[in-house]
Amino acid sequence: MNKLIYVVDDEPDILELLSLHLKKSGFKVQCFESAGRFMAQLKIQKPSLIILDLMLPDEDGLDVCKKLKRDESYISIPIIMLTAKGEEIDKILGLELGADDYITKPFSVKELVARVKAVMRRPKAISSRETIEIRNLVIIDPEKHEVIVEGKKVDLTSTEFRILKLLASKKGWVFSREHILDQLWGQEKYVVDRTVDVHIKHLREKLGRAAILIKNIRGVGYKLEE
Repeated sequence: MNKLIYVVDDEPDILELLSLHLKKSGFKVQCFESAGRFMAQLKIQKPSLIILDLMLPDEDGLDVCKKLKRDESYISIPIIMLTAKGEEIDKILGLELGADDYITKPFSVKELVARVKAVMRRPKAISSRETIEIRNLVIIDPEKHEVIVEGKKVDLTSTEFRILKLLASKKGWVFSREHILDQLWGQEKYVVDRTVDVHIKHLREKLGRAAILIKNIRGVGYKLEE
C-alpha cells in the first residue's frame, strides 16, 4: 500500500505541485490549506509523513510542530518543515521542536521528493529490545520507545530517542558527529553536523539532572558515561 503524505501549505500552487510530483513517485497525498483542517483530519487518519509550511493563515507552523511532537499519538510521524524563511535561527528552531528536516522556498521539487524518500528510509529506532539502565537515573525501553528519568517518563522526539539509545549502546565510547549522522541518517547529504548539536541540546534539556551523563568531547563528538 502506498504511504500517505499530508501537505499543509496555504499556497494552492505549492499544494498542486507537490501533490502531482509526490503521486508520480508512488505516494498517496492529501493537501490542506490551514492548520485547522489538517489537525481535524489527523484525528481521523495518521499519515506516514507530514510536509508542514511555517507560515499558515490560522496558526504558526512551528506551534503545530510543537504540538505534534509533544503528543504521544503523533510524536513518531516525521515532519519536514517547508517555508520561505531561510535564516539559520528558523532552521535551528524547527529542529529543536522536533522537525526531521527543513527545506526553504523556492525549492527543487526533485530535491524535496528525494528528502521525503530519505526521511522515510530512516529507521524508527536502533535495533535492540534490551532495556538499558544508566546509573539509577535513566531507563531506556526500546520496545515501548520510552525513557524514564528518576522515575518519571520523559517525552522525546524519535530523533532524540535514537541519539540517546545510540550513545547508551556503548557507554564511555566517543561517537563523532559524523558517526552519529551515519548511524541515524545513513548517506543522506542533507543532514549536517549542526543537526546533531541541536538535537543533543534539546535532549539534555529534557533529561534534566541526568543531562550530565552526556559529555561533549571538544572537536570530536559526544559520549554517555556512568
